[in-house]
Amino acid sequence: MMNYEETIHYLFEKLPMFSRIGAAAYKKDLTNTIELCEAIGNPHLQFKSIHIAGTNGKGSTSHMMAAILQTGGYKTGLYTSPHLHDFRERIKVNGELCSKEFVIAFTEKIMPLIERIQPSFFEITVAMAFAYFAQQKVDIAVIEVGLGGRLDSTNIISPELAIITNIGWDHMQLLGNTLPEIAREKAGIIKAGIPVIIGETTPDIKPVFELAATKSPIYFSHENRYVHDWLLGSHILEVTIVEKKQNAYNQYKLDLPGLYQTKNLIAVIEAAQLLHQMGWNTDQAIVHKALTQVKKLTGLHGRWEQLHHHPTIIADVGHNIDGITEINKQLELMQFHKLHIVIGMVKDKDISAVLSLLPHHAQYYFTKAQIPRALDEISLQALAMEKDLHGNSYLTVNEAVNAALSNSLPNDLILICGSVFLVGEIDTKLWHL
Repeated sequence: MMNYEETIHYLFEKLPMFSRIGAAAYKKDLTNTIELCEAIGNPHLQFKSIHIAGTNGKGSTSHMMAAILQTGGYKTGLYTSPHLHDFRERIKVNGELCSKEFVIAFTEKIMPLIERIQPSFFEITVAMAFAYFAQQKVDIAVIEVGLGGRLDSTNIISPELAIITNIGWDHMQLLGNTLPEIAREKAGIIKAGIPVIIGETTPDIKPVFELAATKSPIYFSHENRYVHDWLLGSHILEVTIVEKKQNAYNQYKLDLPGLYQTKNLIAVIEAAQLLHQMGWNTDQAIVHKALTQVKKLTGLHGRWEQLHHHPTIIADVGHNIDGITEINKQLELMQFHKLHIVIGMVKDKDISAVLSLLPHHAQYYFTKAQIPRALDEISLQALAMEKDLHGNSYLTVNEAVNAALSNSLPNDLILICGSVFLVGEIDTKLWHL
């Protein structure tokens, strides 16, 4: 029998893992997931769910929805990916990581099937999450799509409702080279008769969603409410939202201080309202209470998260064009003497476009996550120099952070961004300061 470390090593090394190797790990149909779940008794049919897709914001949205359902008194599963520090962050119930014993037992049970059908890492983790939620008898599980939607392993569920946060430029090599093409893949989670909420949309992609939802109730959340005002603190975001129909003003306090959360919040409020109409305990009072403690309830990290004071260190998992655009907006609101940016990226992102967006006045520290898919720090530094971004290169994120710390004054700002995996490798001692 394997121990937990041996089990994780088996899962990471034996199975094709998108986060490590990229497109080669992406399975373009649901056959394996269906076969895996059939072999373990179709656990996804044993609990209710909410399905969340989108280019950016789906992780934050998933955690906010889980916090609301937990606060409403429901035993709530939460499946997200990738993880930052511990594999079990992907599979939680009421904010608690799934047990090591379960990971071991599940993996050992299906090893013969793994050897026979050669599934991807993601396909196994989806089946594992569904099995855990069924075993734990959750009332509802919030399920975040891994990549795309139509062919994503999570897309075998029939949820209470679906949310698509937005459409942006990411994973073009797999999802399409135009925003309507990418939208069609994300819209693949829309199922007949199941309500779908669209967070953000544009005139060229709205018809894609409308066509996909001809047999489903569809709600464009930005048509029903808008952000009237916001106030940004170091750890709290206060947002005033106007409900258009009632012309009512509601103020929400959110413990996720990234300004981009205002976009996610509008879809979350729409979803909570719709669930309440369907008989779930997700009224306004529950929503207000939950949003003040999303991190505490669900363990969300890496979303404009302050890790250190004097100098300020911020970690953000933003890694594509839209993510970096939002980071730039936030930087404009910050008070600091000098800006230091620690950055590492993976090879299959639109690296040139992302670098073009970054501020020239910052001091850069180029590095990489310790995965095969990461672009090496020397290549990243060379590409950045072409965009007039200057700094030294470092083998690991922690070497880069230490260099930034030694070059910083107390009123400087150090930002760590560019890759979820890079943020996940930050020394955990920093996360608790």
